[in-house]
Formats: sequence, structure tokens, C-alpha cells
Amino acid sequence: MLYHFFTYLDQHYDFIGLGVWKYQTFRMGLAVILSLTISAVFGKRLINSLHKLQVSETIRDLGLAGEEAKKGTPTMGGLIMLGAILIPTLLLARLNNVYVILMIAVTILTGLIGFIDDYIKVFKKDKAGLSGKFKIIGQILVGLMVGLTLYFNKAVVTTNHFKPNEIVKFKKDTNLMTVKYINGEKYFAENEKSLKTTVPFFKFSEFDYQKITSFFGLDKKYTWIFYVLIVIFIITAVSNGANITDGIDGLAAGTSAIIGTTLGLFAFVSGNILFADYLNIMYIPYLGELFVFAGAFVGACIGFLWYNSYPAQVFMGDTGSLMLGGVIAALAIIIRKELLIPILCGIFLIENLSVMLQVGYFKYTKKKYGEGRRIFLMSPIHHHYQKKGFHEAKIVTRFWIIGIILAVLSIITLKLR
Repeated sequence: MLYHFFTYLDQHYDFIGLGVWKYQTFRMGLAVILSLTISAVFGKRLINSLHKLQVSETIRDLGLAGEEAKKGTPTMGGLIMLGAILIPTLLLARLNNVYVILMIAVTILTGLIGFIDDYIKVFKKDKAGLSGKFKIIGQILVGLMVGLTLYFNKAVVTTNHFKPNEIVKFKKDTNLMTVKYINGEKYFAENEKSLKTTVPFFKFSEFDYQKITSFFGLDKKYTWIFYVLIVIFIITAVSNGANITDGIDGLAAGTSAIIGTTLGLFAFVSGNILFADYLNIMYIPYLGELFVFAGAFVGACIGFLWYNSYPAQVFMGDTGSLMLGGVIAALAIIIRKELLIPILCGIFLIENLSVMLQVGYFKYTKKKYGEGRRIFLMSPIHHHYQKKGFHEAKIVTRFWIIGIILAVLSIITLKLR
């Protein structure tokens, strides 16, 4: 809202300095500051309110160190992050941008799914919370919304990439995208509706989802079905991965901040024609506005850590964890970096796999030997290290370090092809 207001004043009145609002870097910086401020100022008030309402999470007796001290800690702290993401985005981002609108919707809907789950656990005294099938249905609906929007919305395009000395000059047309000025003349690059995505580590690093329908001998008009199914799978997997990761103080929030910073950088370079041309990567018009959203997201995660780092004063609950995973998955898909998720979101992947392997091996050995056996002392894997005697804070710090290494590896894939 503020972006549109100050841009209007800058266009119609001679106010000095208002032109700075058109820069995404400026508004991203403000988004980080504002989200941190919201978390710090209103976070404590919300925690106090949750204490008064006795909104605390039931701590299962898992035989882990420090469990007793966590009893009575309020949950549903994800509401802090929701406010710290949505308020700066609504104030500072361009609200006529399809990607911003989509991310606002994803944030609200995934947060709502988690909120319903937490509400049932806390106020209905049902430890199971929202039924698993209803969680999956909610995530499927979010995936449908994201997939169908990206496939059918006319504003979601990529731009033909022209290398230096190969720039083609087009007649001005509303269907063409102005990319730069050269010697005072406007040059245009033609937009195209495509389902290309980036493939890391390969020189010819683009994959078109239409190849899937071609592989099965189907008409390309059915591509949207395969695409939407893939989007649903990614959003469901990453959202649940973040949910599983949220098992010890600060792990999910810190890991998400690292991932969000990386995705914000990807959004900035892919949405800027000069950087995209220099790095020889896919240029996606209008995408740079997600840099502002990413700033609010990272600020919200770091601000939440003020209260969630060990020893936690509040837990995010499913309100926060399902939202974090859904937002990260949707961002990666929009930025066309979903094939990087196994690397960038490696912590979530490892946590997910540890549970799957533990459950699968237990069932297999029980069927074969009559008693279930375990690979880990406990799953998810962060509990395995707790059982081995590692302090919670040390586990989280080392997981963050691994997350930073994976983020750096993801960034260098821009040139490592």
C-alpha cells in the first residue's frame, strides 16, 4: 500500500526522495526492519496473552533431556511470524503483482491449516489435532492454487534470453516486455508462456515440463495435469518436512531463515534483466518483487528466534511450521528452482527421510523377525542426537551450519553448470 501511495505522490507531485520507493532493494531492507520490529514488539505481548489463555503444548514423554522444563511453554507462536510476514508485504510490496498476491495467499492458507490443527490440540484437548487426511487435503488445495495460477495466469511468463550483440529490436507492443535502454532507444524482448525450470549442475540447464507429456505420447494440452501434480507433491513434502524439523528450539525457524535468504537472492537476480543476462540464467519478468516478500519472511524467522532460541519462550506450533514449509516450496516453484529443493532444503529432506527409514525398517524387521528394530535411537534425526547426549543448542547450531553450506552450494549452481 505504501509503495502505491508514495509512487503516486512521486509521479504527480515534486517531492524529493520519494523515487527511492521504486527500488526493490530499498523496500526489501524496510521489510526486514519492519518484520523484526513487529516480532520484537508484538511477540512478547502475544506470548503473554498465550500464557494467560494457557495455550501450551502437551509435551510427550520421550525420555529426552530438558523435556520437563518445556512443559507449560505456550504454542501457536507462528502467529507472530504470520503478522511479521503479511504486514510488511502488504505495506511495502506491489499488490498488483501476481507473485506477491500468490505468496500472500499461500502464507494465509498454510498458516490457517496449522492454526486449525493447533486449535484442536489446545482448546479441544485432542492430542491428535487435525486429522492427517484433512491436512493433506488442505495442502493439496494450496498446491492446486499455486499450480493452476502459474500455468494459466497470463502474467506468469519468461522472457526470451538475448545474449550481447544478439539483442533484437521489436516494435512497441503491449504484449512485449521492455528490457533495457541502449543509447537512448528502447529495446524489447518477447515474452513467452513456458513451463521451463532450472536444472542445477548442467550446462543446458533448463527443463520444460511439456517433455513429460511428450514422453508419454500425450498431447501438450495435458501438461497442466502433470505440472499441478508435481507442484502439489512439492508443497506437501516441503511443508511436512518443515513440520517434522520443528522438534527442538530454533531449528525450523533458523533453517527457514537460511533457505529464505537464498530464495530471495534467486528472486532478485532472476527478476533483474542485467543480472540474469550476466549470469546467463532464466529471466522472469516481475519476479524481483518477491525480493521484498523474502525480506519480510527472513525478518520474521529471525525475529521469532528472539523468543524461540534455546530455551524457548514460545513454540511456533503447526501454525508456523506448516506455513514455513508451504511458503518455501511455493517460492522455489515460482522462482523455477524447485529442482534445487533436495539441496537447498536438505535439512528438511534428511529429517523426513529419517522418519521414513525408521518407520519402514521397523515394520520390515517386525514382519521378518517378529520384533521391530531401529536404525536411529529415535526419529526425526535431531532426537537421535539428543539421545546420544548432544545438547539441544549444539544440535541446532550444527544443523544451521549444514544449512548454510547447502545454501552456498545452491547459490554457486548459478555458475557451476
